[in-house]
Amino acid sequence: MSQGPHSTEAVAQPDGPDREETAVGRIALRFTAFTERWLPDSFGFVLVGTFLIALLGLATRVPLTGMPADAAATTGFGLVDAWGKGFWSLIQFTLQMTMIIIGGYAVAVSPPVARVLAGLARIPSTPRAAIAFTAAVSMLTSYLNWAFSLIFTAMMAREIARRMGGVDYRALGAMAFLGLGTVWAQGLSGSAALQVASAGSNPKAVQDVIKEGRGSGVIPLTDTIFQWQSLVATLIVFVVAVGVAWLIAPRGEAAKTAADLGVELKPLVPEDSTAQHTRRPGDWLEHSPLFTILLAALGLWYLIRYFDHAKGGALNALDLNTVNLILILLALLLHWRPANLVRAIRDASPAAAGVLLQFPFYGGIFGMIAYTGLSKTIAGWLTSIANADLYPALIAVYSCVLGIFVPSGGSKWVIEAPYVLDAANQLHVNQGWMVVVYDLGEASANLLQPFWMLPTLAVLGLKARHIMGFTFVMFLACFPVVLVLVTVLAQTLSFP
Repeated sequence: MSQGPHSTEAVAQPDGPDREETAVGRIALRFTAFTERWLPDSFGFVLVGTFLIALLGLATRVPLTGMPADAAATTGFGLVDAWGKGFWSLIQFTLQMTMIIIGGYAVAVSPPVARVLAGLARIPSTPRAAIAFTAAVSMLTSYLNWAFSLIFTAMMAREIARRMGGVDYRALGAMAFLGLGTVWAQGLSGSAALQVASAGSNPKAVQDVIKEGRGSGVIPLTDTIFQWQSLVATLIVFVVAVGVAWLIAPRGEAAKTAADLGVELKPLVPEDSTAQHTRRPGDWLEHSPLFTILLAALGLWYLIRYFDHAKGGALNALDLNTVNLILILLALLLHWRPANLVRAIRDASPAAAGVLLQFPFYGGIFGMIAYTGLSKTIAGWLTSIANADLYPALIAVYSCVLGIFVPSGGSKWVIEAPYVLDAANQLHVNQGWMVVVYDLGEASANLLQPFWMLPTLAVLGLKARHIMGFTFVMFLACFPVVLVLVTVLAQTLSFP
């Protein structure tokens, strides 16, 4: 049963001054009204984006068709051929993200984690506090691991909405995603920082450019996400975002609950989830924890050996495949009986439909930017007008704009790093700081397009148009802060 404002589990109702919207809240509601009326579904973004990039390519004289003579070349393609080459370029990533959604969901609905989520959902006592609290949890968890944050915070937001009356489900959903639009890339799973810190995961072309500036082909984490300037920037963005989340919360009649949006919120763990249905001897295997224990022991044995032999340390080894394996093993243990895990995986599978459909089309957009040389053209525009003082802010803008059309931090960085770091060498700007700047811009782009929102939206049962008015206001508040921070803090750093 869905839980509306009059639910017996409702613990708070907005009253008094809270019924009056703040200026930020009024702006967010106006943007939300616009997006709910005019914004297409998330698939519409990729359709429009495809032809926008094609038009940009034609405007910059990229040929419509053409292939390089060298079969191993990664540039020199025409737009049509680049689109086709890129279409399946994210296929591995598509499967990884599908497993993130399914594995994360299975972990979240397991009885132990469901109790943790239920406990967290009881902490905020008012709708406004609930939205700010969700924003804070989203950013904290995404700092640890962005993939875990997407599912964990969305499940927590559902539980908050189920228990609390009067909370705006759209704003709650937007804040559940907030970590991916702010601090994730400055955390322990930031793609670019982890890549440049390890020779094993850093392409030779990138290593060569880094070596020109610092004599070594790698940039350690202490010079990127763990330098004090990066930590200060992350903390300031965190504080600003939580403050905006507090102000952004709709109240009174302006708030739309999950029931108002037609979303049914069920308990995380159904009452009969632990029921046993062993009716024949063959069913014993599915309901016995014996193989759960054996498989978990096998997986743990492998993980210990994997991290022990990892080059560049455990952080560099924590890629998406490893995260997915950990999630599946955790889900297996937490559900205890294989039959319970099978049920959870089956329930989670529909949530991955959007990823399976849309990611290949984003791959096509990626191809038109990467394989035609269009990305180098765009980078050239910026570096031609840059100086040492303006360069960090310009790259943040560039990374943000490109991130709207190519929302893949790791893949995009590999393409852009040679141009970004080479220009940094020429302008004598700190290389490690440019990695941080690039990531801050990349994260900000996620507030403007729905690519990374898909897992969160699937869990919440929402459409992109429901939350993007709120994320756009958050972008307007946070991105100018980012531009100031990357410019001011760059003055405290020396080259390289």
